[in-house]
Amino acid sequence: MDMPLIVDSHCHLDFDGLRDRLPEVLARARDHGVRLMVTIGTRVRQFAATRALAEAHDEVWCTLGTHPHNAAEEADIGLDDYVRLASHPKVVAIGEAGLDYHYDFAPRDVQAAVFRTQAAAARLTGLPLVVHSRDAEEDTIAVLESEREQGAFTPLLHCYSSRPILAERGLAIGAYVSFSGMITFKGADEIREVARRVPLDRLLVETDAPYLAPAPYRGKPNEPAYVVHTLERLADVKNVTVEEMARQTSANFFRLFGKVVRPPAYEADK
Repeated sequence: MDMPLIVDSHCHLDFDGLRDRLPEVLARARDHGVRLMVTIGTRVRQFAATRALAEAHDEVWCTLGTHPHNAAEEADIGLDDYVRLASHPKVVAIGEAGLDYHYDFAPRDVQAAVFRTQAAAARLTGLPLVVHSRDAEEDTIAVLESEREQGAFTPLLHCYSSRPILAERGLAIGAYVSFSGMITFKGADEIREVARRVPLDRLLVETDAPYLAPAPYRGKPNEPAYVVHTLERLADVKNVTVEEMARQTSANFFRLFGKVVRPPAYEADK
């Protein structure tokens, strides 16, 4: 049986290490069955370049957001700006938004304010919110839960590497959880244990390329083709076949990212 469609739900195709060799990166992704990918916005003021990349390639979609590292640069970006720009047909989510207390590149109160603005944008647009959280579980939970009280939106906890409590509380408010190449790392037992607990219908896979290349590519630039290795490890953790994991994560992706147009002959539709 042919492998079902595979999706890289989070990559940075405009970053150094991928942008300068994009044709070969996209060709290698296709060769590995990775037929869709989402390139992630990290600065609203660079959205034009992100949008152009997605417009130029049928298999590439994009998000609109301000990464917590860049929150101080974009604290003046208003809710109306996010909502207006997110109306573009290739924009399928808000973010990468969230909190990062590991590096603290922006003041924590500014990170929280920008995070809340993006949560409001997700609520108003009906798009999912791609969430980055590092060493900030309790405050991330506080923002997500309080913003959900204002109205529904669906978070995606991307590149999961946090303590189990974030996944547990996130799942309780309808979040999806995405795993990267970190799940293949030798010392990632806690991440694999979280993955065991996440229901099959809430799982996604990603690369976060050009970062976090999975085994056997550690130390090299990551790229969408390598999401296959994450998929294989996640299938092992969940005790299902690789084909079933590909089918399930792709179905979850289309359920969450409702604006993405499904390719012809999408396997899960058969």
